[in-house]
Amino acid sequence: MSRIGAKAIEVPPGVSVDIARTEVRVRGPKGLLKSPVLPGLSVAKDGNRLRVSCAPPGTRATWGLVRALLANAVTGVTKGFQKELDIVGVGYRAKAAGRKVTFTLGYSHPIEFPLPDGIDIRIERNTHLVVSGADKHMVGQVAARIRALRKPDPYKQKGVRYTGERLIKKAGKAKA
Repeated sequence: MSRIGAKAIEVPPGVSVDIARTEVRVRGPKGLLKSPVLPGLSVAKDGNRLRVSCAPPGTRATWGLVRALLANAVTGVTKGFQKELDIVGVGYRAKAAGRKVTFTLGYSHPIEFPLPDGIDIRIERNTHLVVSGADKHMVGQVAARIRALRKPDPYKQKGVRYTGERLIKKAGKAKA
């Protein structure tokens, strides 16, 4: 059984933590994040450490989850998270304008993608995107939504993919 819930979370200087009964607010240089505290669990601050404890035996299943969410919140407000995407294909590109990103992905029209609050995007060489923000879940969700605009084709490998993603190329039709 995992004992991840028992590990303490180091709170770096410059990060403030407000503990309430149902949520923990973590404020740092990159913003404010809220993390839920599920029933049966409690969070205590001990100096510059956070500890999650569980009382009833039925809450052990969510103990590690709450601890991991808190650790991600602390990391997010200090360092932040990022996902990198590559656009592969002739004529495929992206262009940022304000809080919108316009994609040209081989369709008959360009695709406008509005960015949610707390998410920043950096476009390098028109085909390399870096999605960054403090909330790990939101960064991953935005990256997945961008990838879903044009998933990589299994035959020609064209589309939007994560940087370093390994794709399995299918063989085309065999000649008779």
